[in-house]
Amino acid sequence: MFKDYNYTCVERFMRYVRIDTQSDPKSGQSPSTEKQKNLGKILVEELLAIGVTDAALDEFGYVYATIPSNTDKVVPVICFCSHVDTAPDCSGTNVKPILHNIYDGKNIILPDDTTQVLSTEEFKYLKEHIGKSIITASGNTLLGADDKAGVAEIMDMANFLITHSEVKHGTIKILFTPDEEIGKGTANLNIGKLGADFGYTLDGGELGTLEDETFSADAAEITVHGVIAHPGYAKDTLVNALKIAGEILSRLPKKELSPETTDKRKGFIHPVRVEGLAERATLEFIIRDFTGSGLKANTERLQKVAEEVLHKHPKAKMEFKITEQYRNMKDVLDQHPQVMKYAEEAYKKSGVKVRRQSIRGGTDGSRLSFIGLPCPNIFTGMQGIHSKKEWIGVRDMKKAVEVLVNLVQVWEKRSNDKG
Repeated sequence: MFKDYNYTCVERFMRYVRIDTQSDPKSGQSPSTEKQKNLGKILVEELLAIGVTDAALDEFGYVYATIPSNTDKVVPVICFCSHVDTAPDCSGTNVKPILHNIYDGKNIILPDDTTQVLSTEEFKYLKEHIGKSIITASGNTLLGADDKAGVAEIMDMANFLITHSEVKHGTIKILFTPDEEIGKGTANLNIGKLGADFGYTLDGGELGTLEDETFSADAAEITVHGVIAHPGYAKDTLVNALKIAGEILSRLPKKELSPETTDKRKGFIHPVRVEGLAERATLEFIIRDFTGSGLKANTERLQKVAEEVLHKHPKAKMEFKITEQYRNMKDVLDQHPQVMKYAEEAYKKSGVKVRRQSIRGGTDGSRLSFIGLPCPNIFTGMQGIHSKKEWIGVRDMKKAVEVLVNLVQVWEKRSNDKG
């Protein structure tokens, strides 16, 4: 079925990553940056061009589209979702993608910043791509494979299904979201308008990975109110909020509960932003764990540290605020085992060995699962994400397209005939 197919995902990807779609965590708008709509408009134009007649971009930057059913069976409506924004961690302006044909296994020196070097020592997975093609950026920016790889793969799936009407499937919904990288990918999603029963995000890494579990996540904000005074006459009066903030940071665990000291199923408390003046300082944290009890324990530990520090400064005051971000999607997916079962069947049909994994992070699927759309995560091939060394293998991208095409067929095959 795929032998003579002219894949479009690589060509699309090389175009999409050149469009700056970086989101902004400090913006009060939705989408957080208007430039995300620039890619959304292009995606709508391309979907309409290939025959997806209802493709549209809304005011919040969401792209909705439908591929109608072509079977007589009653099949659940399946949604495929990826996000258009790139992370604020690294520049996404003037991305220059480079296609390295037939990678030879040697170090790759990125031309615009020769200190940026990809090696098989740092990226063991590169060894699997020796003799195959990979794509990198040029050294000054991230690549944007997270998640324009997923976008390109879904677009290629749509192209395949429209041009291969003999492939039977139920109704398919396509959803491209803004602001996933800043935790707001579903903030203004119209789930009723989407109209899907189950979903899959295309936002994963290595070939064969299938993820049904994420961290549960909260954000914490500590605001310290000091007492300001003229520094020349501040004896026994000044209480410096910046110094108190520094004390709180210094009291955080050094050998545990931090991203740099944890892996696998261990959670963490991670400071991500500090700002302020002597009178008032704010610390922002992300708190993560795979279980609700673990998340609560981590939150309580942070609060205890802050309270102990403030106890030493009785004239100072503190505000401690927790904001829920997302929850472990496994709690929902375990209630719908067919979603993972059918994905695994599609992987095997595509000649891909399944590797179930947990995500030390979150996806739009985390929130989607809890608002009525059970939604695990499928691989795209992306590696080194949020960095100047981000890269992706062409083989993985094409295999992701195959998995999606096979997956819609599995859902059709497993569904009941009408009547």
